[in-house]
Amino acid sequence: MIYLRKANKRGHANRGWLDSWHTFSFADYYDENFMGFSALRVINEDIIAAEKGFGSHPHKNMEILTYVLSGAVEHQDSMGNKEQIAAGEFQIMSAGTGIRHSEYNPHDDQPLHLYQIWILPAENDLQPRYEQRRFDSINGKQLVLSPDAVEGSLRVFQDMRLWRWELSADKTHNYTIAENRSVWIQAVKGRITINQYIIESGDGLAISQEDLLEIRALDNHSEILLFDLPPN
Repeated sequence: MIYLRKANKRGHANRGWLDSWHTFSFADYYDENFMGFSALRVINEDIIAAEKGFGSHPHKNMEILTYVLSGAVEHQDSMGNKEQIAAGEFQIMSAGTGIRHSEYNPHDDQPLHLYQIWILPAENDLQPRYEQRRFDSINGKQLVLSPDAVEGSLRVFQDMRLWRWELSADKTHNYTIAENRSVWIQAVKGRITINQYIIESGDGLAISQEDLLEIRALDNHSEILLFDLPPN
């Protein structure tokens, strides 16, 4: 079973300095049919104006992943971290027992474009922690998140794996889904066919009770995020 979540059907909030699209219910956007998927709770695509951002605010018991598409984000938190996350980098933060952080666009001449993704942890009240990494561009898939940090991936405290997949046009890839697993695919850029569906930037696919995905890009330099998750 595959459900297509079109980009233009997402929740939308424009506050001037922040233009944000919400795949799932978030803040003032509420849809009882889109409260999350498996362990995914939030997928927000944000564009933040130059020299603007989110002031210090709290989180608890959530795995928070930031993926910067263009620009840079300056992150500061109550653990004493102060870092910039550049385009192409991923940051994972375990809020655990509680943490405060801020996110800011340090540039005065360009917007910041990022995805922020919240993942429910398998266990509450973990020790907060922070980690970030750049994954070099490749033609194919890269493991970004895993529970055991294998293959150079970042650790996530959930039974899931996240693959970043860069695709050249007209080359077909297969992804086998293990029994009792669900998959969410988020299109980052380009146009891609997944089985009988065509998705493009901002679209999502919720996939359950399937065993094989045939993935083919229609545009060069297309990109998807593929989340391999517990049953929905």
